[in-house]
Amino acid sequence: MGLQIPVGSRIRKSPFHGALLAHGLTHATVYNHMLMPASFGDPGAEYEALVERVSLWDVACERQVEVVGPDAFELVQYVSARDMAGCAVGRVRYAPICDHEGTLLNDPMILKLAEDRFWFSIADSDLLLWIRGVGAERGLDCRVFEPDASPLGVQGPRADDTMAALLGEWVRDVPFFSFVEVEHEGIPFLLCRSGWSGQGGFELFLTDGSRGRALWDAVWAAGEPFGIHPGGPTLNERIESGLFSYRADCAGEATPLEVGLERFLSLDREDDFVGKAALLAERERGPARRLVTVLLSGKRLPATSEHPWPASGPSGDLVGEVRVASWSPQHDSNIALALVSSDVAGGGFTTFTPSGEELQATHLNFFGE
Repeated sequence: MGLQIPVGSRIRKSPFHGALLAHGLTHATVYNHMLMPASFGDPGAEYEALVERVSLWDVACERQVEVVGPDAFELVQYVSARDMAGCAVGRVRYAPICDHEGTLLNDPMILKLAEDRFWFSIADSDLLLWIRGVGAERGLDCRVFEPDASPLGVQGPRADDTMAALLGEWVRDVPFFSFVEVEHEGIPFLLCRSGWSGQGGFELFLTDGSRGRALWDAVWAAGEPFGIHPGGPTLNERIESGLFSYRADCAGEATPLEVGLERFLSLDREDDFVGKAALLAERERGPARRLVTVLLSGKRLPATSEHPWPASGPSGDLVGEVRVASWSPQHDSNIALALVSSDVAGGGFTTFTPSGEELQATHLNFFGE
């Protein structure tokens, strides 16, 4: 029967969990201590729905860290390598968070709900503990906690049609990385134009966990005329679209400069922030490694990120590793992300799959460029 992971009480379930089971969830992983849907049994159909129609995702594992109080902005600004000054209420900024050595700890979206209230919409790490610790050490007057907020993703070229059918034509005018508070048939949520795909769409931040099934069913009904399909973050589509996955793509041991996030850093701002000195020094000398997108030779690969694969340079020396790989319908080839030495990042290299198959990697682009 193969490896099975018991889903006990230690692994939290989202407010949409019942809907996932009703729609035939077959594969899941654990993300932020929560069950994260991975597939409903047909990855090809899920990819097709995402790029051609509309896909409905439970991404409640994208947990929120709320910072609220008189010193909330001071704390947010100090832990963020992206300048949050000038961000308006109702807007969002993608903001890498680093430790004092410049190592990336998380790459959240930061939502500004009020002048003294923010949400960090986080990737897979215990960022709440870091922010709470920094705030306490600096004696700042604010609360740091996890609110009742669970995102539901509506992604794909028919996402606007789906949400317009649910809420009205006004949703088409919501700008990218903006959000509005909504109550639909007694279900409260923030409607945000965002999402972890390159196809466009929305995330609905449900703020009453007891209404999860009601929100799922309402979106599903609105999307049925447009071919809605259950799904989740899709490995090959997100690599094709150039979307970074913290930890999966860097093992939690890289800097934002190494993984192509420099354009989201505010290194020249006047105020200090955690990791600023280290990042300035790295920018001056250049990053030791680069995250690159490559095409891989060989037969069609299944979507996999279970184990990184060693990458070898021209002389056979270890130069890094392939972090994730999959078949790309867009390129009609295997596609992968590799974190490798800057010396070889602009060219090709050799890698071996866990089964021992030798593959040739051909440089496609520097990630983030």
